[in-house]
Amino acid sequence: MSQITTHVLDTSIGKPGIGITILLEKKEDNGNWNILGEGVTNTDGRAPLLLPDATPGPGIYRLVFFTGAYYKKLGVKGFYPSVTIEFEISDRSHYHVPLLLNPYGYSTYRGS
Repeated sequence: MSQITTHVLDTSIGKPGIGITILLEKKEDNGNWNILGEGVTNTDGRAPLLLPDATPGPGIYRLVFFTGAYYKKLGVKGFYPSVTIEFEISDRSHYHVPLLLNPYGYSTYRGS
């Protein structure tokens, strides 16, 4: 299992956010972002192959969720074309970073 995992719950319908493209990036020492992986949420709202067979070390990471395309497919007008969650890893533990999403808001937390 990847050290970094995520899932999306669309709270406006009470169901997983299916078909959302997600990028996982790491901030380099020069300030640039390096793409580590990409995935698309499945029927459970998870992107299981976001970072297969990898254990990235400490650093600053971000997940970019392409939410505009998701809501466009549903025929819903959303406010956020994308959602970016930036977070810091301090060790080689498992980090689960969920996204609770609706067309006009979102929240996140460190899950388990």
